[in-house]
Amino acid sequence: MTVARPVVAFVTATVAGITENLFSIKGEDSRITPDLSCPIDGCCDGSNCSPAEHRRHHTFGEKLKAGCKFALTDLWGDLAGWFFIGLILAGLITVLIPDDIFNKYLGAGLPAMLLMLAVGIPLYICATASTPIAAALILKGVSPGAALVFLLVGPATNVASLTVLTGILGKRATAIYLSTIAVSAVLFGLLIDQVYASLGLSARALVGQASEIVPSWAGFVGAIAVLLLSAKPVFTRIKARFVPASEKIGDVAVKETSEPGLLSEAPDCGPT
Repeated sequence: MTVARPVVAFVTATVAGITENLFSIKGEDSRITPDLSCPIDGCCDGSNCSPAEHRRHHTFGEKLKAGCKFALTDLWGDLAGWFFIGLILAGLITVLIPDDIFNKYLGAGLPAMLLMLAVGIPLYICATASTPIAAALILKGVSPGAALVFLLVGPATNVASLTVLTGILGKRATAIYLSTIAVSAVLFGLLIDQVYASLGLSARALVGQASEIVPSWAGFVGAIAVLLLSAKPVFTRIKARFVPASEKIGDVAVKETSEPGLLSEAPDCGPT
């Protein structure tokens, strides 16, 4: 599954792009301006100096430091909340759904794939959160192919993104995008089930076997590190979710008027 997921995602994305180009209407080609600014400290906008020339402006240590800072702050800050949501949902599935319920009432094959499509396409979930959920579904009897379908369509499609895509790319391009992902996910899901069956592997038995490879102390240290890195972004998201809108507006007003020269020029709006 670890190998299949990125490989299938790469193939699916490539097929979707080629299909879109094949069925595109002439005159719809639009060029996107790339962001060539310096990702380390923004010292160059990419126009006054080329990216090739700008690569020599920073040492390897500066690049490594900037990359680690981005990974541990900005990137993980965006993923931390979804990661814990995925863990909570996976725990609820493990506890609340009876064992073998999918084998008993659904089974494997195409019906399971279509169910995962129906669940994954409208669901708003990121790739990080979908991983523990898929593992919990496998433990409850979902075939690895059906779990792969969920892993593919869950992060790739949801109602919000499809609405945005329709407004930006149009209905035809969005239909091609959604159809390609759905068909590719089902086909690769069926293929993965055949691979597991031919090799005599049980996906349910394989889930969680990484705990036998990683030492217990390493898992404990890793869990503590993840919790420490996640504390600030998760708390910030929760605080932003529950802070009243009036307080947010007040904070913005204070920041704007605290700049030099702005406080004295701010108009007196009277009591509010």
